[in-house]
Formats: sequence, structure tokens, C-alpha cells
Amino acid sequence: MASPRAPQAADGRRSLSVPAAVALVLLGVFVTGAGLGRVAGPFDRDAGPGSRPAGVTDDAAQSVDSRPVRLRVTAIGVAAPVHPVGQAADGSIDVPPLDRADQTGWYDRGPAPGEPGRAVVVGHVDTRSGPAVFHRLGGLRTGDRIEVTRADGGVAVFAVDSVEHFGKDDLPADRVYGDDGPPELRLITCGGAWVGGRTGYADNVIAFAALVDTRHP
Repeated sequence: MASPRAPQAADGRRSLSVPAAVALVLLGVFVTGAGLGRVAGPFDRDAGPGSRPAGVTDDAAQSVDSRPVRLRVTAIGVAAPVHPVGQAADGSIDVPPLDRADQTGWYDRGPAPGEPGRAVVVGHVDTRSGPAVFHRLGGLRTGDRIEVTRADGGVAVFAVDSVEHFGKDDLPADRVYGDDGPPELRLITCGGAWVGGRTGYADNVIAFAALVDTRHP
């Protein structure tokens, strides 16, 4: 069955939905050897009139200065640029192109790392030519540090709470998306068994992390 499209926001952008009212699936639209295809976003089934979609930040609050520009995860040897990604034409979350598999993508329809809510950064696990930026993501351990440098020169430091695997049809939307609560971070790639076809890898690997420090320039 085709995935529903996210509704258009007033400014023409596709909006996200309240976690309790979404059906979120990581579609896994892969090319051969790609470790992360397109990541389907939360789609609004019935957010209700007047509700503010979770994970969508106001333009005024989402300043250029808060945007992430670099990610460092020393425990798994990651030091990579971060570029904003939005939603693809098919309504899914976009990802970095395969020729930039050493880079990561910040989902810019949600909070920036260090702002209230759950920021999302995606990356490939591998390509035809070998390991990609998040190849070792599943090896993170509780307490490992993640540093996100922002455009204003500040650094948001997160500590890993857990690393979990979820089937492609079993992602916990309310734990991954949302602009409420304290600043948190989600790093997402693919993993588990390779099943091929439109699914690719059977699972998604997600590192859940919470803000522990903010370094100002």
C-alpha cells in the first residue's frame, strides 16, 4: 500500500504530525549496496484542527546560528560534516547522496541539536565501495559522547543512552520525533540482515542520546 503524503503547511512545506497520530515507517528505498535509503517521515493521519505538528519548528526559533555543521563521535571514529536534509518528493525524509556517504544529514524540519526536542541526524552505513559514515554506529555504548558543532561556533555535547535495533515497520515514532521535552539527539542508519529488494537491511539502528553540556564560542 502506498504511503500517505504529509499535508502541506501554510508556507508550502510538508508538515510533520503529532506522534500519537502518525504511522511512521522507514521505507528502505535502497540501491544495491546502499546502507541507508530514504527515511520516511511521520505522516499526519488526524492531527486535528489547530494542532501544531510535532517536530516542526517556527522559522523564528530555528535560527541559522543553531544549525549543526559538524558531527564528532570519537568512540566510533566519526568526524563528519552535517548538511540539512528535508523531505524528498515522495514525502520521505531525504538523505545525503551516495557520493557523499562520508557526510551526515540533519532533518531540518525538526529541532536543531541542542534545542528542545529530538533532533534527528541520518547517515549511510555502507555503499558499494565499502563502509560509510555510520558503519560503526551499532558499536556505541552507554555514556559515549557525541559532539555537534553549530553554525554559531557552539558545541552541543550529548551522551548515549542506548543503541537499539528496530524492524523497518516497527519504529517508535514518539521516541524519534518531536519538539517537546529536553534536548535530545537521534542518530539513525540501517543494520541487521540484508534482505535486498525495496527493504535493503531488515532493521534500523538508532542511537538515543541526551544533552549533557553546551560549549559556547
